[in-house]
Amino acid sequence: MWNTKRGTYLHSKGELWGLFILLLYTSPLSCSSNFSHLIYKIKEGLPKGTLIGAISTDLKLDLSVNPPRSFNLELKTARQQYVNLNNTTGELFTSAVEIDREALCAESHEGQGCTIFLDVLILPQQFFQLVKIKIIIEDVNDNRPHFPVGEIRVFVPENAPVNARFAVEQSAIDPDIGIHSVQTYWLVNDYGVFTLDVEENEGGELTPFLIITESLDRETKAEYVTDIIAEDGGSPPLLGTATLRIIITDVNDNCPKFTESQVNVTLYGNASKGMQLAHLQTYDPDEGANALITYAFSERVTQESRNLFHLDTNTGVLKLAAKIDNNTGKLYKLIVLANGPTCIPEVATVTIHVIKQLSGPPVVIPRYIASEKDGVVSISESEPAFSPIALFTIKNTEPQQKIECLLEGTGPFRLVPYERFKNEYLLETTELLDYEQQQDYEIVIVVRNSHGLVVNTVVKVHVLDVNDNAPVFKQSFIDITVEENNPPNTFLAQLQATDADSESRGEVYYLLGADAPTIFDLDRSTGVLTVSTSLDREEKETYRFIVRAIDRGTPRKESIATVIITVQDRNDNSPRFINKDFTFFVPENFPGFGEIGALTVTDADAGENGWVALSILNGSDIFVIDTGRGALRAKTSLDREQQGTYYIWIEATDGGKPALSCITMVTVLLLDVNDNPPTVLFPQSNQSYMLVLPNTLPGTSITEVYAVDRDTGMNAVIAYSIIKRTDGEPGSFDIDPYTGNITLRKSLSNRGLYSLWVKVRDHGQPELYSTVLVNLFVNETVSNETLIQSLLPRSVDIDHGVLPPDKEGRKGEQVPNLCGEYQVLLLALTATCLGLFLTVLSLVMFICCKKRKPKKKRLESEIPLNLINQEMVVKNLMEISNI
Repeated sequence: MWNTKRGTYLHSKGELWGLFILLLYTSPLSCSSNFSHLIYKIKEGLPKGTLIGAISTDLKLDLSVNPPRSFNLELKTARQQYVNLNNTTGELFTSAVEIDREALCAESHEGQGCTIFLDVLILPQQFFQLVKIKIIIEDVNDNRPHFPVGEIRVFVPENAPVNARFAVEQSAIDPDIGIHSVQTYWLVNDYGVFTLDVEENEGGELTPFLIITESLDRETKAEYVTDIIAEDGGSPPLLGTATLRIIITDVNDNCPKFTESQVNVTLYGNASKGMQLAHLQTYDPDEGANALITYAFSERVTQESRNLFHLDTNTGVLKLAAKIDNNTGKLYKLIVLANGPTCIPEVATVTIHVIKQLSGPPVVIPRYIASEKDGVVSISESEPAFSPIALFTIKNTEPQQKIECLLEGTGPFRLVPYERFKNEYLLETTELLDYEQQQDYEIVIVVRNSHGLVVNTVVKVHVLDVNDNAPVFKQSFIDITVEENNPPNTFLAQLQATDADSESRGEVYYLLGADAPTIFDLDRSTGVLTVSTSLDREEKETYRFIVRAIDRGTPRKESIATVIITVQDRNDNSPRFINKDFTFFVPENFPGFGEIGALTVTDADAGENGWVALSILNGSDIFVIDTGRGALRAKTSLDREQQGTYYIWIEATDGGKPALSCITMVTVLLLDVNDNPPTVLFPQSNQSYMLVLPNTLPGTSITEVYAVDRDTGMNAVIAYSIIKRTDGEPGSFDIDPYTGNITLRKSLSNRGLYSLWVKVRDHGQPELYSTVLVNLFVNETVSNETLIQSLLPRSVDIDHGVLPPDKEGRKGEQVPNLCGEYQVLLLALTATCLGLFLTVLSLVMFICCKKRKPKKKRLESEIPLNLINQEMVVKNLMEISNI
């Protein structure tokens, strides 16, 4: 029986395998019920610990059973090193050994795929199950196409027809499969005469074919060198490069041509045997066997002439083959044929005039100082001026005979007598020779004696090249423009430098200067400049660096050019406000179209892409914004008491196509200005009054003055003060300066009307105030309202703003006692009434006592001050915003 503790499980390979065999033969369950098959797919190259699959979850196994299930790999194979199995949960993870599909399945074909097979045993016995796991390894684009050779050569005959196809056998290889393998080929430079086509064989392999699009001529251009690029289908695609050398092979499409079809030779009778008479030269643009030329006499040349003159069939050199009779003069006419393969012979005529000589012509003996071979003197272009070439000795002359020796032909040469020796002449240069200007010269040494006999000696001078020219760029400053956000490996330009030297001395390769950023690549052979990464104009707009062109001569020479790469802008940046949102504090009553604040917005793009226009999305009926400065203005003066805060959404839009934009919120907070005096809500009228009983105790709260101020802050802090009293007993009432509560200060001994002028002021600057009249009628009852109304101050004084002097706050001013005047008037009226007839007075008193007062609605001015519904007052208050 299995122990439930995990530490007691069998761990050795032999024990586990034996247990598996035992389970196969002793388990009462059928094999089919204990077998499962799971398939997982993962990509190659995943890091260690990546979850491949959860066996317990996929098989819906309960892991809470007792004894617990354990998961074990059945056999150790080489491919198990790529996975780790959690024995408790059954989760499969990638191991530290990275999976490389190309290495793991190197021998499998693309159609077979790449898989890892695992057998997992689920134990103990009562839960035994064999799980067959198949892990499919999917390919990722981690290999770059590469050609088997660095240089591919394709031979194309020059007579190949247009649309002829030539297979590029060394096609690129990419270990990846599917879309990640090679998908297409293209040429960096097709020269306008080539293109590429790609064909797929039955096995799915792609072969590039070179197609001729224009007629070829080997004699015009014998070779084309470019780069062939193999591109896979990854994202981004990976490229492989090789040099493609297209060699145009020759066909025999040209025939030999004589440089001179008529050659005249003067031969003196005493000429020696073997003397060279002429060198017939022909030209055939073909090469190899197609340019092989042979020379022969025409059938019309007599046997006598054939015996007398010898024609070299390979070189075309005509020499004197036998001794000429000096006693006779004769004219020989030789017809020479130049034969080329499959060509009609070219004809030239050599006319030889033999002149009878008594003593014979002069003899010219050359002695070459410079290197000579086959009659051609070679001299290096590095030799200084006046370098000697050859020394000529004139013989066969009579002692008294005058010899004239001169030089014919063009070139920087001269023939001078050699010091004091007679009949010795030196041929030398007169200035530096330049191989790049002219490589070959042909000059003639003409010797004439006094008898008129002339001897011409031809000297051929070949200038040897040295590495005296550095490569030259077509432009010393190379301006390149490229749009930002370009794809990697973007082609920028093909640099071209030429070297006038010959052979390897004129071969040029290219290098980047030390100041070139590493993101740029320059092909050594072709001069193709590419950028390996995407450029960002906002990060850097201009790149400036040096490129070098170096030849292969000794010593090597080089030249430099400056590459200036300007990254053109694309609208890839939206405008940005310098703040996420803006808050401006503005005093209310700020004049219309005054600047509230300025919004600063930037756009990293350039040109039209960086032009920014501002617009208001809401509140445009109240506010306007200046696009140029970003100044926010209000069309009219703003009142904080109407609205204290404005929230405005501003949009910034650039000038790109398509346009990009951003939005910010602007909060305009109006600062309070003391432009509202306090408003007295209670008492509501200066004509109202309140009954106060004479026996009211001191300290009793009689009423209150209630006022509000629509301003905020200190502008809304209200203070109350009594500025004038019209009571009979000064100082009878006090007012709380903070609450406006009016209390009785001392006992009341006099009856009558007490009027208090109350000043309600705020704490703003400037200080604003309002006044209100509080009327208190001291009596037991209100028996005569008409009398009280007559005692109240006239409303006209109040309406005109007549402000009584502040008795308590201003010293030195006389304040009349209005209450005393009212009392005197009351006593006078009373005395008058007593002086009237007693009957009338009795009748009046009787009527007053018996008369029933009519029911009427009490005036608002008569309502006691402390009966006003405070809720009505609160409803009239305006909302006050505090900043």
